[in-house]
Amino acid sequence: MFPQTPGPIGLFDSGYGGLTIFDKIHQLMPGYDYVYLGDNARSPYGTRSFEVVYQFTRQAVSRLFESGCQLVILACNTASAKALRTIQQKDLPTWDPDRRVLGVIRPTVELVDTISRTKHIGIVGTSGTITSNSYTIEIGRMYPHIQVTGEACPMWVPLVENNEFNSPGADYFVKKHIDHLLSVDPQIDTLILGCTHYPLLMDKIRAFLPSGITLFSQGEHVAESLRDYLGRHPEMDQKLTKGGSCHFLTTESVDKFSEAASIFLNASISVSQINLS
Repeated sequence: MFPQTPGPIGLFDSGYGGLTIFDKIHQLMPGYDYVYLGDNARSPYGTRSFEVVYQFTRQAVSRLFESGCQLVILACNTASAKALRTIQQKDLPTWDPDRRVLGVIRPTVELVDTISRTKHIGIVGTSGTITSNSYTIEIGRMYPHIQVTGEACPMWVPLVENNEFNSPGADYFVKKHIDHLLSVDPQIDTLILGCTHYPLLMDKIRAFLPSGITLFSQGEHVAESLRDYLGRHPEMDQKLTKGGSCHFLTTESVDKFSEAASIFLNASISVSQINLS
Protein backbone atom coordinates (compact mmCIF):
# COMPACT_ATOMS: atom_id res chain seq x y z
CA MET A 1 0.00 0.00 0.00
CA PHE A 2 2.88 2.38 0.80
CA PRO A 3 6.50 2.58 -0.45
CA GLN A 4 8.74 0.12 1.38
CA THR A 5 12.03 1.88 0.70
CA PRO A 6 13.67 4.11 3.32
CA GLY A 7 12.22 7.61 3.52
CA PRO A 8 12.11 10.86 5.49
CA ILE A 9 10.78 11.52 8.98
CA GLY A 10 7.25 12.89 8.70
CA LEU A 11 5.83 15.56 11.00
CA PHE A 12 2.18 16.55 11.10
CA ASP A 13 0.33 19.43 12.70
CA SER A 14 -3.07 20.95 12.14
CA GLY A 15 -1.37 24.30 11.66
CA TYR A 16 1.91 26.07 12.24
CA GLY A 17 2.71 25.26 15.87
CA GLY A 18 4.30 21.94 15.00
CA LEU A 19 7.06 23.93 13.34
CA THR A 20 8.39 24.59 16.86
CA ILE A 21 8.73 20.81 17.29
CA PHE A 22 10.26 20.39 13.84
CA ASP A 23 12.76 23.15 14.57
CA LYS A 24 14.08 21.46 17.72
CA ILE A 25 14.22 18.01 16.08
CA HIS A 26 16.01 19.42 13.04
CA GLN A 27 18.51 21.27 15.23
CA LEU A 28 19.29 18.07 17.14
CA MET A 29 19.31 15.74 14.12
CA PRO A 30 20.08 17.86 11.03
CA GLY A 31 21.34 14.93 8.95
CA TYR A 32 17.92 13.31 8.48
CA ASP A 33 15.40 14.05 5.74
CA TYR A 34 12.08 15.59 6.81
CA VAL A 35 8.61 16.19 5.41
CA TYR A 36 6.36 18.56 7.37
CA LEU A 37 2.63 18.63 6.64
CA GLY A 38 0.34 21.34 7.99
CA ASP A 39 -3.42 20.95 7.53
CA ASN A 40 -3.79 24.72 7.70
CA ALA A 41 -6.97 24.85 5.61
CA ARG A 42 -8.86 22.94 8.31
CA SER A 43 -7.20 24.30 11.43
CA PRO A 44 -7.70 24.82 14.27
CA TYR A 45 -8.34 21.29 15.49
CA GLY A 46 -8.63 22.32 19.14
CA THR A 47 -12.42 22.67 19.22
CA ARG A 48 -13.25 19.76 16.90
CA SER A 49 -14.67 16.41 18.01
CA PHE A 50 -12.59 13.30 18.60
CA GLU A 51 -14.00 11.68 15.45
CA VAL A 52 -13.23 14.63 13.19
CA VAL A 53 -9.70 15.06 14.57
CA TYR A 54 -9.11 11.34 14.10
CA GLN A 55 -10.34 11.37 10.49
CA PHE A 56 -8.29 14.45 9.58
CA THR A 57 -5.17 13.12 11.29
CA ARG A 58 -5.62 9.72 9.67
CA GLN A 59 -5.72 11.36 6.24
CA ALA A 60 -2.55 13.31 6.97
CA VAL A 61 -0.64 10.31 8.27
CA SER A 62 -1.70 8.29 5.22
CA ARG A 63 -0.42 11.06 2.94
CA LEU A 64 2.93 11.14 4.72
CA PHE A 65 3.20 7.36 4.42
CA GLU A 66 2.43 7.69 0.71
CA SER A 67 5.29 10.22 0.56
CA GLY A 68 7.64 7.50 1.77
CA CYS A 69 7.73 8.23 5.51
CA GLN A 70 8.27 5.17 7.69
CA LEU A 71 7.96 7.21 10.90
CA VAL A 72 5.52 10.06 11.57
CA ILE A 73 5.50 12.41 14.56
CA LEU A 74 2.17 14.00 15.45
CA ALA A 75 3.67 17.39 16.31
CA CYS A 76 0.28 18.51 17.57
CA ASN A 77 -1.12 18.08 21.07
CA THR A 78 -4.73 17.89 19.89
CA ALA A 79 -3.97 15.17 17.34
CA SER A 80 -1.82 13.34 19.90
CA ALA A 81 -4.66 13.54 22.41
CA LYS A 82 -7.57 12.65 20.14
CA ALA A 83 -6.16 10.48 17.33
CA LEU A 84 -2.81 8.87 18.15
CA ARG A 85 -4.02 5.85 20.09
CA THR A 86 -6.72 4.97 17.56
CA ILE A 87 -4.28 5.22 14.65
CA GLN A 88 -1.74 3.08 16.49
CA GLN A 89 -4.27 0.41 17.46
CA LYS A 90 -6.70 0.42 14.52
CA ASP A 91 -4.90 1.66 11.41
CA LEU A 92 -1.23 0.71 11.65
CA PRO A 93 -1.89 -3.06 11.92
CA THR A 94 -3.76 -2.98 8.58
CA TRP A 95 -1.70 -0.30 6.86
CA ASP A 96 1.77 -1.51 7.78
CA PRO A 97 2.62 -2.88 11.24
CA ASP A 98 6.28 -1.96 10.78
CA ARG A 99 5.59 1.76 10.42
CA ARG A 100 5.35 3.98 13.48
CA VAL A 101 3.32 7.00 14.55
CA LEU A 102 4.45 8.81 17.71
CA GLY A 103 3.01 11.78 19.61
CA VAL A 104 4.24 14.66 21.75
CA ILE A 105 2.38 14.01 25.00
CA ARG A 106 4.22 10.97 26.35
CA PRO A 107 7.76 12.42 25.89
CA THR A 108 6.57 15.45 27.84
CA VAL A 109 4.93 13.45 30.62
CA GLU A 110 7.93 11.18 31.20
CA LEU A 111 9.99 14.03 32.66
CA VAL A 112 7.54 15.82 34.96
CA ASP A 113 8.23 13.78 38.09
CA THR A 114 11.90 14.71 38.04
CA ILE A 115 11.13 18.40 37.53
CA SER A 116 8.33 19.07 40.01
CA ARG A 117 9.11 19.41 43.71
CA THR A 118 5.54 19.92 44.96
CA LYS A 119 4.12 17.27 42.57
CA HIS A 120 1.50 19.79 41.46
CA ILE A 121 1.55 20.30 37.67
CA GLY A 122 -0.28 22.85 35.55
CA ILE A 123 -1.13 22.28 31.87
CA VAL A 124 -2.11 25.05 29.46
CA GLY A 125 -3.47 23.99 26.09
CA THR A 126 -6.28 24.21 23.57
CA SER A 127 -9.82 23.37 24.59
CA GLY A 128 -9.50 20.02 22.79
CA THR A 129 -6.32 19.02 24.58
CA ILE A 130 -7.59 20.05 28.01
CA THR A 131 -11.07 18.53 27.72
CA SER A 132 -9.57 15.26 26.45
CA ASN A 133 -7.76 14.93 29.81
CA SER A 134 -4.93 13.22 27.92
CA TYR A 135 -2.20 14.75 30.06
CA THR A 136 -4.08 13.99 33.27
CA ILE A 137 -4.63 10.38 32.22
CA GLU A 138 -1.06 9.86 30.99
CA ILE A 139 0.50 11.45 34.08
CA GLY A 140 -1.90 9.46 36.30
CA ARG A 141 -0.73 6.20 34.71
CA MET A 142 2.95 6.96 35.21
CA TYR A 143 2.88 9.11 38.35
CA PRO A 144 -0.38 8.64 40.28
CA HIS A 145 0.96 10.82 43.10
CA ILE A 146 1.05 13.95 40.90
CA GLN A 147 -1.84 16.44 40.98
CA VAL A 148 -2.67 17.84 37.51
CA THR A 149 -4.68 20.98 36.78
CA GLY A 150 -5.53 21.99 33.22
CA GLU A 151 -6.41 25.40 31.80
CA ALA A 152 -7.87 25.87 28.32
CA CYS A 153 -6.53 29.01 26.62
CA PRO A 154 -8.58 29.39 23.42
CA MET A 155 -7.20 32.83 22.48
CA TRP A 156 -3.52 31.97 22.64
CA VAL A 157 -3.28 30.21 19.27
CA PRO A 158 -4.99 33.07 17.37
CA LEU A 159 -2.61 35.53 19.05
CA VAL A 160 0.36 33.57 17.75
CA GLU A 161 -0.98 32.90 14.26
CA ASN A 162 -1.92 36.57 13.81
CA ASN A 163 1.54 37.65 14.95
CA GLU A 164 0.10 39.41 18.00
CA PHE A 165 1.96 37.38 20.61
CA ASN A 166 4.24 40.30 21.50
CA SER A 167 1.48 42.89 21.54
CA PRO A 168 0.09 44.56 24.69
CA GLY A 169 -3.25 42.92 23.87
CA ALA A 170 -1.69 39.51 24.50
CA ASP A 171 -0.93 40.49 28.10
CA TYR A 172 -4.59 40.38 29.10
CA PHE A 173 -5.24 36.87 27.78
CA VAL A 174 -1.99 35.41 29.10
CA LYS A 175 -2.38 36.92 32.57
CA LYS A 176 -6.05 35.93 32.75
CA HIS A 177 -5.35 32.22 32.28
CA ILE A 178 -2.18 32.10 34.37
CA ASP A 179 -3.96 33.80 37.27
CA HIS A 180 -6.96 31.48 37.01
CA LEU A 181 -4.82 28.34 36.88
CA LEU A 182 -2.84 29.34 39.96
CA SER A 183 -6.01 30.30 41.82
CA VAL A 184 -7.30 26.76 41.28
CA ASP A 185 -4.06 25.22 42.57
CA PRO A 186 -1.58 27.62 44.21
CA GLN A 187 0.86 24.73 44.80
CA ILE A 188 1.69 24.35 41.10
CA ASP A 189 5.46 24.56 40.60
CA THR A 190 5.70 23.30 37.00
CA LEU A 191 3.75 24.60 34.00
CA ILE A 192 3.63 22.49 30.83
CA LEU A 193 3.00 24.29 27.57
CA GLY A 194 0.59 21.75 26.11
CA CYS A 195 0.34 23.36 22.69
CA THR A 196 3.08 23.70 20.11
CA HIS A 197 2.17 27.35 19.45
CA TYR A 198 2.86 28.43 23.01
CA PRO A 199 6.68 28.63 22.92
CA LEU A 200 6.25 31.91 21.04
CA LEU A 201 4.38 33.23 24.10
CA MET A 202 7.07 32.14 26.57
CA ASP A 203 8.30 35.65 27.36
CA LYS A 204 4.74 36.79 28.08
CA ILE A 205 4.01 33.71 30.18
CA ARG A 206 7.21 34.09 32.21
CA ALA A 207 6.30 37.72 32.92
CA PHE A 208 3.12 36.64 34.71
CA LEU A 209 4.43 33.49 36.40
CA PRO A 210 5.61 33.78 40.01
CA SER A 211 9.28 33.03 40.55
CA GLY A 212 9.99 29.43 41.37
CA ILE A 213 7.61 27.96 38.79
CA THR A 214 9.33 25.95 36.06
CA LEU A 215 8.11 26.58 32.53
CA PHE A 216 8.23 23.36 30.49
CA SER A 217 8.30 23.64 26.69
CA GLN A 218 7.95 20.49 24.62
CA GLY A 219 10.20 20.90 21.59
CA GLU A 220 13.62 20.03 22.94
CA HIS A 221 12.24 17.17 25.05
CA VAL A 222 10.38 15.64 22.10
CA ALA A 223 13.58 15.94 20.05
CA GLU A 224 15.66 14.21 22.73
CA SER A 225 13.00 11.50 23.08
CA LEU A 226 13.03 10.87 19.32
CA ARG A 227 16.81 10.59 19.23
CA ASP A 228 16.67 8.17 22.14
CA TYR A 229 13.90 6.18 20.43
CA LEU A 230 15.95 5.78 17.24
CA GLY A 231 18.96 4.73 19.30
CA ARG A 232 16.85 1.99 20.91
CA HIS A 233 15.28 0.97 17.59
CA PRO A 234 18.07 0.75 15.01
CA GLU A 235 15.74 -1.18 12.71
CA MET A 236 13.66 2.00 12.36
CA ASP A 237 16.68 4.26 12.06
CA GLN A 238 17.81 2.18 9.08
CA LYS A 239 14.51 3.00 7.36
CA LEU A 240 15.14 6.74 7.55
CA THR A 241 17.02 8.55 4.79
CA LYS A 242 19.75 10.94 5.79
CA GLY A 243 20.27 13.56 3.15
CA GLY A 244 19.61 16.66 5.24
CA SER A 245 16.59 17.77 3.16
CA CYS A 246 13.41 19.47 4.43
CA HIS A 247 10.14 19.65 2.49
CA PHE A 248 7.02 21.49 3.64
CA LEU A 249 3.44 20.75 2.59
CA THR A 250 0.29 22.72 3.37
CA THR A 251 -3.41 22.39 2.59
CA GLU A 252 -3.67 26.19 2.58
CA SER A 253 -2.14 28.97 0.51
CA VAL A 254 1.59 28.53 -0.07
CA ASP A 255 2.19 32.24 0.47
CA LYS A 256 0.22 32.25 3.72
CA PHE A 257 2.13 29.23 5.04
CA SER A 258 5.49 30.72 4.07
CA GLU A 259 4.66 33.98 5.83
CA ALA A 260 3.55 32.20 9.01
CA ALA A 261 6.48 29.78 8.92
CA SER A 262 8.89 32.70 8.95
CA ILE A 263 7.46 33.63 12.37
CA PHE A 264 8.00 30.14 13.79
CA LEU A 265 11.30 29.28 12.11
CA ASN A 266 12.80 32.71 11.49
CA ALA A 267 13.77 31.46 8.04
CA SER A 268 12.37 31.33 4.51
CA ILE A 269 11.29 27.91 3.24
CA SER A 270 9.98 26.22 0.11
CA VAL A 271 6.36 25.02 0.36
CA SER A 272 4.01 22.92 -1.79
CA GLN A 273 0.23 22.91 -1.61
CA ILE A 274 -1.68 19.61 -1.40
CA ASN A 275 -5.24 18.41 -0.81
CA LEU A 276 -6.25 15.90 1.85
CA SER A 277 -9.38 13.75 1.56
